[in-house]
Amino acid sequence: MIIDSHQHFWHYSPEEYGWISDQMSALRRDFLPSHLKAEMQKAGVSGAITVQVRQTMEETRWMLELADAEPSILAVVGWAPLASPDLDRQLEPYAGHSKLKGIRHILQDEPANELMDDPAFNAGVERLRRYGLNYDLLIYERHLPQAIRFVDRHPGVQIILDHIAKPRIAAGELDPWRANLKELARRCNVSCKISGMVTEANWQYWHGEDIRTYLNFTLETFGPKRLMFGSDWPVLLVASTYQRWTGTLTGFLSQLSSDEQRAIFSETAASVYGC
Repeated sequence: MIIDSHQHFWHYSPEEYGWISDQMSALRRDFLPSHLKAEMQKAGVSGAITVQVRQTMEETRWMLELADAEPSILAVVGWAPLASPDLDRQLEPYAGHSKLKGIRHILQDEPANELMDDPAFNAGVERLRRYGLNYDLLIYERHLPQAIRFVDRHPGVQIILDHIAKPRIAAGELDPWRANLKELARRCNVSCKISGMVTEANWQYWHGEDIRTYLNFTLETFGPKRLMFGSDWPVLLVASTYQRWTGTLTGFLSQLSSDEQRAIFSETAASVYGC
């Protein structure tokens, strides 16, 4: 069994998805479970974890409705207003849903990532423990020092780092990403998604060797039991097909033992997200 730990759905509109630039015009359409299921079947993927894109409770509700209707959606990482004093009232109607497993806020878009040091936001993240929910951490590599401080405030919350913290792969820069990632990985409550790498490389001209060094370091740093495969579909379509990325990662990880490969491709995600 292979679990895709990170993908998205949306009904496209220019107003709600203004971040989709002209260079990403292929993403200016609807992406729904039927579209993903076809890609998963071709790549031999059995199930997926769908992750929020919009910062609304309405999207969280919609994703849970999709998950109710589609068995291949194993878990949902939604959004909730973590810094709001009204958090409990807004989250409680959804918190009991069997497929809601985590919450994410798009921290990479916050000015100077000030929310990671905000007391109200941190109180909301800590509140997730009441509901048995994880927190998905979406940042750029330059935010890792702040992220380390943030994680240290929440030793009891399971935190999942998205996209190996988006290192500058296109520029070939490894430092200070390497040192900061290694420091973050010392926190045993942090796991990491091997996802979003091709969109940090050169979209048109990337090849396997461009990402091998980043992948190998992440593997050495976290180990297979804290890593999980993710596609970041449909965002990855600006740089790769679903099958190409899955095949690239499968080829790289073929050097590992069968137990290690099973951890990355299914067991870590199943354990962390309880699916």
